[in-house]
Amino acid sequence: MNVTGFYTVIGTERVGESRDFYTGLFGFEPVFEADWYVSLRLASAPHFELALLDPSHPTVPASHRGRPAQGLLLNFEVEDVDAEYRRLVEEAGLEALLPLRSEEFGQRHFIVSDPNGVLIDVITPIPFGEAFAGNATA
Repeated sequence: MNVTGFYTVIGTERVGESRDFYTGLFGFEPVFEADWYVSLRLASAPHFELALLDPSHPTVPASHRGRPAQGLLLNFEVEDVDAEYRRLVEEAGLEALLPLRSEEFGQRHFIVSDPNGVLIDVITPIPFGEAFAGNATA
């Protein structure tokens, strides 16, 4: 397969609220908007994409129609996770579902959620601890 693009589409009944969340707090900009679908692109390079889709829309297969996203975790890798924790949790008031901490498996991170309950893991890579030093493959 020759993949020319890849992005996540979140099934949500809260398309407008979710658009405002990702544009207001994460720097995405709308590139297409309808009442049932919003395509977002990260304003700064690299221009990652994310979309929001009402799960009741006829383009969703009938067998899956009406089911909002569940079990989804978005990872946002950033240069300074401590600064993002201050901005998102301490200043913007998002609830830290997992408090800021450093992990032996090579991440300093915290987890919040979007209006749909989609988990957002904000991460800065750090050196692996001794127990995980041999686990990296690339």
